[in-house]
Amino acid sequence: MVNQIPPIPDLPPSVTLENTNMTANLALQTETLFNPAISSGPGSIKFDQSQLVQLDRMKTEITDYIRLRMGDEIVDVEFDKSHVDMAIKQALIRYRQRSSRASEESYVFLEVYPETQDYILPREIEEVNVIYRRGIGNGSASATQFEPFSSGFLNTYMLVAGRVGGLVNYELFAAYQKLTMMMFGGYLDFTWNRVTKRLTILRKFPGYGVPNTSHPAETVMLHVNNYKPDVMLLNDQISFPWIQDYAYAFILQTVGEAREKFSTINGPGGGTSLNGAALKAQAKEIFERLEKELITYVDARMPLGFVIG
Repeated sequence: MVNQIPPIPDLPPSVTLENTNMTANLALQTETLFNPAISSGPGSIKFDQSQLVQLDRMKTEITDYIRLRMGDEIVDVEFDKSHVDMAIKQALIRYRQRSSRASEESYVFLEVYPETQDYILPREIEEVNVIYRRGIGNGSASATQFEPFSSGFLNTYMLVAGRVGGLVNYELFAAYQKLTMMMFGGYLDFTWNRVTKRLTILRKFPGYGVPNTSHPAETVMLHVNNYKPDVMLLNDQISFPWIQDYAYAFILQTVGEAREKFSTINGPGGGTSLNGAALKAQAKEIFERLEKELITYVDARMPLGFVIG
């Protein structure tokens, strides 16, 4: 009988699947990335947002900010909650596209299975940089986990470092380990598709006589870049003002488009003129300011290094 991926438990109303990719320590949880029944499938990734202000509360705060700046409770404004939700969504999309603060580096573990090369990773993972193995060689869980040179170096140099050895020996040993991993399979070659989230490892791990292929052959570590969930970006004191102002400008542009369809409204004394063009001009000015803030690293992300060529 093949083990199945456990179903995702019921989530509170304020939690959506887009926010469910972190543990309580804000780290990716990837115990169930692989579905042995179909050789692929997304994992059940959970998120504990008890340490953060809830997503719905942050969206309500942005909604209040927009409607009060638009003059609500003084005059009637012509947008609904659905317009604000779309504006916040577009602000998050734009920020993820333009700012490196929307993603982060992390290390996750993946169980590789015998005779299986393809794995579907969670949609939150943007890039897979390196795959590290615990040992070297053919992937066996026994002999390759014990390396005689490592043991001899530890006994000779590290345990009596005050008398023999030293930092130079340690540096040479570290270089030796890196070269050994490069030559004998310590790093796995792979291909990664950012759209389908399919990771293809360019080798097959043997089963070593294990009849049930649902048992993992080995656990490897992935160095990945994953995007931060919406609730983390909205709780970030640096990214939140940018997202809030972009959503406000988006609403200005939306209302401006609606008001510009009619230049005036008929009424006593010649009617009333609408300010659709003025709202669109104001929105354009805010958009340009926000784009310039990202170019000048106002959001405190790391600047570009030296570029040659």
